Amino acid sequence: MTRPATNVPLRAQISDAEWQARVDLAAAYRLVAHFGWDDLVFTHISARVPGEDGHFLINPYGWLFDEITASSLVKIDLAGNKVMDSPHPINPAGFTIHSAIHAARPDAHCVMHTHSLNGVAVSAQQGGVLPLSQQSTLVLASLGYHDYEGIALNDDEKPRLVADLGDKTFLMLRNHGLLTVGPTPADAFLAMYVFEATCMIQVRAQAGGGALTEVNPKIVAGVQAAAAQVTRGLGGQLAWPGLLRRLDRIDPSFRD
Repeated sequence: MTRPATNVPLRAQISDAEWQARVDLAAAYRLVAHFGWDDLVFTHISARVPGEDGHFLINPYGWLFDEITASSLVKIDLAGNKVMDSPHPINPAGFTIHSAIHAARPDAHCVMHTHSLNGVAVSAQQGGVLPLSQQSTLVLASLGYHDYEGIALNDDEKPRLVADLGDKTFLMLRNHGLLTVGPTPADAFLAMYVFEATCMIQVRAQAGGGALTEVNPKIVAGVQAAAAQVTRGLGGQLAWPGLLRRLDRIDPSFRD
């Protein structure tokens, strides 16, 4: 374990790239809480440490998502071991899903997992995501499903989880929740925003009790190529700065 001098502020011990990754990841935690997708302390968002092979940032276990700050995030390896001194505990079992995906997907610099009520509700439906909205077509263009195998604690589930995700951006964990991956916390968050909206719209549409109009399958089939162009850069270049400004207005302490 690396043991930096305890009297030196964390910001002075790490690279500018790592600090920016910490700020963005802390912001992602705050935003998940802001939009009401958190489940107390029981899900995680993880991100690779730039320039450090096999090192990741994750939340201190027991902290609510709206309490997370850049400096409170804990640096760990793929086994869930701390690689830098931190007074905060982590939940190694909670990193099981994340470690499997990080190890298999070098492009998945950020992995976001939620237990939102809308997401779990749709994950329990046999039909899964239905083509009922524009948002759903974006999800369906890059969606995998993983069957429920109980609380994700066993390493032998990892190969099946990775295979079900494949090269996709969205993964529905049956009877469990939602998962997205992205090259940055901004991209993983934007994907989750679309995923959650898809599920919310579906649940509300079904609750209306009337006949549902599904998007033409030909349109759904053509969305994948269009989605690559429409969503490129949205997270980092358009939506993300505005979301950070919103957080700064609400409570800028995520940057601490």
